[in-house]
Amino acid sequence: MQIREITLTELHVAYEILQHEKGDISYKEFEDLIYEMRKENYKILTIIEKDVPISYIGVKIETSLFYKKHLHVYEFITIKTKNTLKYNNEMLSYLIDYAKMNMCKNIIFSIENDDLELTRLIIRDDYQKKGSLYIKEIV
Repeated sequence: MQIREITLTELHVAYEILQHEKGDISYKEFEDLIYEMRKENYKILTIIEKDVPISYIGVKIETSLFYKKHLHVYEFITIKTKNTLKYNNEMLSYLIDYAKMNMCKNIIFSIENDDLELTRLIIRDDYQKKGSLYIKEIV
C-alpha cells in the first residue's frame, strides 16, 4: 500500500474515485474546479493498493486566526471494499504525519459525507465536533 499525491496528469483517476460519492459532477467541471483550487494549494492524496487507487482525499494547508496553521480536509472518499476500515485508518494516521511535517496546529474535517464508519473513526481518533467541523489538535 502506498499513499501519495495525485498529479494533474492523473485527474481521470481522481475523477473515477470521486464518482463513487459525487456522480453529479461532469469531468469538465471537475477539471476546471481542480485547476482553480490548485492555485490555492489544494492537493489530492490517494491510497494505491496493487496499482489501483482506492481513495480521494482533498486537502489544503491554511492559516486562520482561530485555527492557526492547519490542514483542512475537504473530501475524504474511500472506495468500499473489505479493507475500507484499514485504508481509512492508514489515511487518518498519514494525515496526522502530513500535518506535523507542515507544522500545522490542527486538522480540520469539513467533509459533507454520510459515511458513518468514517465519522466513527474521526470521533474515535479524538477529533472534536464544533458545528459542522471535526477538529484535532496536533501535539
